[in-house]
Amino acid sequence: MAASPKRTVTVEETGDGPYAELVTVGDHVLRVDEGEALGGRDIGPSPYEYLMAALGACTVMTLRMSADHHQWPLAKVSVMVRHKKVATADGKILVDKFEREIHLQGDLTDEQRAHLLEVADECPVSQTLQRSSLVVSTLAEARLSAQT
Repeated sequence: MAASPKRTVTVEETGDGPYAELVTVGDHVLRVDEGEALGGRDIGPSPYEYLMAALGACTVMTLRMSADHHQWPLAKVSVMVRHKKVATADGKILVDKFEREIHLQGDLTDEQRAHLLEVADECPVSQTLQRSSLVVSTLAEARLSAQT
């Protein structure tokens, strides 16, 4: 999967509820909120639901690219993603577990299906979730005052 140009993602509160937000990516605008059980108004998917959507979308795209490259008869791909927190073997640490159920339609051999299952782990979002990441935060005011 070739790297695409990265666009800045901007998120801002809407005032439509305590957690309602608008996400802007280029010309695209998405709504985000928490469900009512967490005090939101459920006017959009939650941040974790968008994370699951990113994993599912990347998986579908990666599988489609692989099948097209091999000229395999993959008619349709769909992915269901679930997320939960689970304890590690020692029971002391909780980790995020993403369960991905992949549905492949088409006249594929068992070997082709097995290969596509392996390819799913090569999707960039899957790889990002499987390794540690760094998140660096700054206050915009601090950055602006440092430039003057």
